[in-house]
Amino acid sequence: MDTNKTIHPRVVVFGANGGIGKPTVEQALYRGHPVVAIVRNPAVFTLRHPALTIRKADVMAPETLNGILEKEDVVISAIGKNSTAETTLYSAGDKHILRAMTQAGTTRLFVISASGLEVNPTHNFLIRWATTSILQRILKHMYADLLRMEDIVKASAVNWTIMRPPQLTNGALTGKYRSSVGTFVPKGMKIARADVADFMLRSIHDETIFKDTVELAY
Repeated sequence: MDTNKTIHPRVVVFGANGGIGKPTVEQALYRGHPVVAIVRNPAVFTLRHPALTIRKADVMAPETLNGILEKEDVVISAIGKNSTAETTLYSAGDKHILRAMTQAGTTRLFVISASGLEVNPTHNFLIRWATTSILQRILKHMYADLLRMEDIVKASAVNWTIMRPPQLTNGALTGKYRSSVGTFVPKGMKIARADVADFMLRSIHDETIFKDTVELAY
């Protein structure tokens, strides 16, 4: 038995240079995981480590994903972009990742979505109004594609977990946050990207969150 893969499975991070992707790579290496960082432009990814492999690939060009994954890998899709324009990045990108996982026999997947897709009923009236009248309107194209992505992931055969963080910050890792599986974090407002990464890496083998959504907040 390959005990290294059993205890510290290889973590493959798509969008490794992004806000959630980069702390995920850093923390996975600190925890002892071999890591494959998938980026479109390796020249801008400056992190180096003996257990880190940097691969150039683009989730919108599925042929570039061939041969990247291994059966025992844990796949974390942290793809995203700051834009209010129409997009298929999330739905098409994660569909291509799922196809690569199927080809490799890989079964564990985390994807990043957003809590703003639904209105948290525990929030006060003003925040609920702002969610529907401002946030969901401004980000309507991104949210529409996130919903398409979630449907694609939920229909897959892998052991997926959809992360639905609220407002993301660049705060330091705390390891202290609340989580809710399949429902809302009561009055959950913010979470640091570093703590989203922490939760995913802590929860790789947690079967209670397989095929379910998770919200995190302080």
